[in-house]
Amino acid sequence: MSTNNPNTVEKATFAGGCFWCMVSPFEELPGILKVRSGYTGGHTENPTYEEVCSETTGHVEAVQITFDPQVFPYEKLLELFWQQIDPTDEGGQFHDRGLSYQTAIFYHNEEQRIQAEASKEALAQSGRFDKPIATPILPAATFYEAEEYHQDYHKKNPAHYKRYRKGSGREDFIEQNWSNKIDKSDLKDRLTPIQYEVTQKNATERPFQNEFWNHEGEGIYVDIVSGEPLFSSLDKYDAGCGWPSFTRPLRSYSIKEKTDLSHFMIRTEVRSREADSHLGHVFDDGPGPEGLRYCINSAALRFVPLEDLEREGYGAYKSLFEK
Repeated sequence: MSTNNPNTVEKATFAGGCFWCMVSPFEELPGILKVRSGYTGGHTENPTYEEVCSETTGHVEAVQITFDPQVFPYEKLLELFWQQIDPTDEGGQFHDRGLSYQTAIFYHNEEQRIQAEASKEALAQSGRFDKPIATPILPAATFYEAEEYHQDYHKKNPAHYKRYRKGSGREDFIEQNWSNKIDKSDLKDRLTPIQYEVTQKNATERPFQNEFWNHEGEGIYVDIVSGEPLFSSLDKYDAGCGWPSFTRPLRSYSIKEKTDLSHFMIRTEVRSREADSHLGHVFDDGPGPEGLRYCINSAALRFVPLEDLEREGYGAYKSLFEK
């Protein structure tokens, strides 16, 4: 997502194992201008992927993020970085072993170094892991962009990317160690019956008889359970189906897809990443550039109007609506 404040742009560089898996968590966020895969930390100029994998260059696979800290602060980038890795692993990440897959935070200025050190110490003191935090914090070195076929690999080769992310062990590790453990013990009390049935029991509400099917107004739609931002009114359209429909989510990373074989059909279910709420389904008959239609139950959503975004803690998303 773009920003209109070029004078405040900074860079952040993180090594988190295979760089294919380190792009999607950061892209599509407010204030993030660009995420590029590459190599850094070593001694060889303009290394190739094969050279880096041979471990003769000293480089690690990394991503470099160009961002506006006034919209998305560096502290939030650090928080998101930790949630993508096993920070106690000194020898690589998950099934990927060796120097090129080791983790690191490369700071670009003194303020980043201080924030990175504080973030690492806070994680160490949190008790989340029973082993020391092994990720080093190092001064940024020359960043060499990887070959073009590695850039946005998750978009160019989505099926292989999903199999790799799952098969490498990363997806399961994040689910087990980093997923926000949302207390659902009171959901029956704080949700309406239909909200509970939809999000927790995979129910479907009636078409044309739900809150947002024809809703208008600028703002974002968040998970009714966790508050995670999911969709924007900018991507909402009338699909004529009787449920709120969107051409895309705010962030692809926030949506999990599962094959749904219920009702004698083959469909793709969509669920929220943080709360694992059932949202609805995605179809390939949409009008947007990706040709997708996210058909979502109103009962799974809460609408936050544009004028309330700052007050409710979603201020970063105001930039989406700037003309």
